[in-house]
Amino acid sequence: MKREDTVRNGHFLADRRWFFPIVIAGLIAGAIVTSSFIKAADYSLLCSVANTISPQGIGNGSATPIQLQAIIHYATSRITPQQNFREISVTFDVLKKRSPCNFLVFGLGYDSMMWTSLNPNGNTIFLEEDPKWVQTVLKDAPVLHAHPVKYRTQLKEADALLSHYRSEPSCFPSEAYLRGNDKCKLALTGFPDEFYDTEWDLIMIDAPRGYFPEAPGRMGAIFSAAVMARNRKGSGVTHVFLHDVDRRVEKVFAEEFLCRKYLVKSVGRLWHFEIPSAANMSSHGGAQFC
Repeated sequence: MKREDTVRNGHFLADRRWFFPIVIAGLIAGAIVTSSFIKAADYSLLCSVANTISPQGIGNGSATPIQLQAIIHYATSRITPQQNFREISVTFDVLKKRSPCNFLVFGLGYDSMMWTSLNPNGNTIFLEEDPKWVQTVLKDAPVLHAHPVKYRTQLKEADALLSHYRSEPSCFPSEAYLRGNDKCKLALTGFPDEFYDTEWDLIMIDAPRGYFPEAPGRMGAIFSAAVMARNRKGSGVTHVFLHDVDRRVEKVFAEEFLCRKYLVKSVGRLWHFEIPSAANMSSHGGAQFC
């Protein structure tokens, strides 16, 4: 999802065929057999996941054009999603139950076609910090729904931003909002209207970049995901998936805003949270989220 240097160089795992509808499993199997660079052990992935997919595919319908396009894309490319099979499966299990749904993804990249195909007939949008990269990706995959966005934080400010949040009332959980909240430095402002006007069922945080001091970091994305989840009006929880939790900032901000008590699964470098709305919390006042 993010385009760190290793991503741009195609540093991905080959676990890529599990998500396709079973009605075209034969096509995928054929692609596997003819792909000499895939290890024999990977064949079990297709079988293990195909058994969990209904004959009609995700969304209880026949394969959609975006799913068919994804099949062609991944069956003919050596560049595959960054997350490994077990990590992707966490989100896939939720999408099987919730799709079609509103799915917000921080980051645009080689896995974007996959996420869109796993939410057929749903609304999947991508937020990307690099406008040139948006143009590059959309040139080959114009069906994707992506917005270039600007972040106003830097990774090196992470500790100062935590101190700021604890002293700024507009950041407090009972007062926090996003659109136009210039006082709270963690609130994502100036984003497309669709970002604010949509109630998101799933939020994937795998961007922006957070591996060098001047990078935007994911502090604002994590904080804003927590605010949107707490402000949810519809039924059910908001599923938040955070990748790269092996890094200090991701872990610290997740524990501060997404809350350990809402962590339902940890697989590899991915954490999955189920966050209820503030109205369904036993206690939602005060100056802290957790």
